[in-house]
Amino acid sequence: MNEKIENSYHILDQLRLPHGLYLASSSSDYKYVWLRDSFYMSLPYLNQDNHLFEKTYHRILDLFKEYEWKLDIHTSQRPREQWEYLHSRYSAEDVKEIPTPWGHAQHDAIGAILWGIGMGEKRGKRIIRDHKDHEIVQKLVGYLGCVQYWEDADNGMWEEWRELHSSSIGACAAGLEAVRNLVFVPGEWIENGQKTLTELFPRESHDRPYDLAQLSLIYPYQILQGEDARMVVEQVEAQLLRERGVIRYKGDSYYSTLEQEGRHHDLAYYHGTEAEWTFGLPWLALCYLELGDNKKAKYYLTRTEKVMLEDGSLPELYFARSHEYNTNTPLGWGSAMYILAREQYERLN
Repeated sequence: MNEKIENSYHILDQLRLPHGLYLASSSSDYKYVWLRDSFYMSLPYLNQDNHLFEKTYHRILDLFKEYEWKLDIHTSQRPREQWEYLHSRYSAEDVKEIPTPWGHAQHDAIGAILWGIGMGEKRGKRIIRDHKDHEIVQKLVGYLGCVQYWEDADNGMWEEWRELHSSSIGACAAGLEAVRNLVFVPGEWIENGQKTLTELFPRESHDRPYDLAQLSLIYPYQILQGEDARMVVEQVEAQLLRERGVIRYKGDSYYSTLEQEGRHHDLAYYHGTEAEWTFGLPWLALCYLELGDNKKAKYYLTRTEKVMLEDGSLPELYFARSHEYNTNTPLGWGSAMYILAREQYERLN
């Protein structure tokens, strides 16, 4: 194991909490547990026999047992208020919902958890421990069907304004497909998602023709393959790739160098000032590995290693056209993506 991979695993060890979920970062802003971050940070352990993957999912299933009352309501009644949706962000120590107003409608996070459960079981891991776990998985499926994820605008991977996002719809369709052999999944729920994806393709949403989140449709979900996958990757490269990372979408105001002037302006106002997210680089490497292009994968791994800090950590992002990075360093999601890309590249070569 090379030093950079070792350092990256060490970062994940530091961010893993005793109950098995992960802090997104050690920074004061990100000292929470996000389902999405824990999903990506657990992926390097999917093919390992150390039970760390299972521990993460057992705690997630226990979390949903605590909020089963919400699942019971929203497997038959669609949420109307933001807080009614299953939350994606929780307190670190006791894993409780945080009452702060937030963009709680994040269907991709629920799809991701179902995908992780399904993939874990397919790899021989005992994710579902008992009848109650099975019941929770069935209710999560029912929740996605009740909210009609294929037509319910959500806050998406970046937790912002509500739209139909191809990345969210793809995560849900992939998650439902992954657990079909474990629980009952109505086939039309997957078909409805695939139909909406076809209608949106190759866009992420109405407002965003290109988005870093679309890479999830290729890795890990493999919803897009072949020429469709290549088109999305090449669009991200052509439109969003920058020197030290990938911007999330054109006009992103989060950590823009103009953010202090407010985040309420039209997207065009922030063009050229968007933050450069480092995990976009190993994510592109993973997508090129899916496409069978090892040369391009190696290119993006090299670029990832160039933006690493001396201790092997990846900042969440660099400010536009700058060597300065933000305080959410290290970002566990980035370390996980690097591990996944580097290890898969080395297995293939």
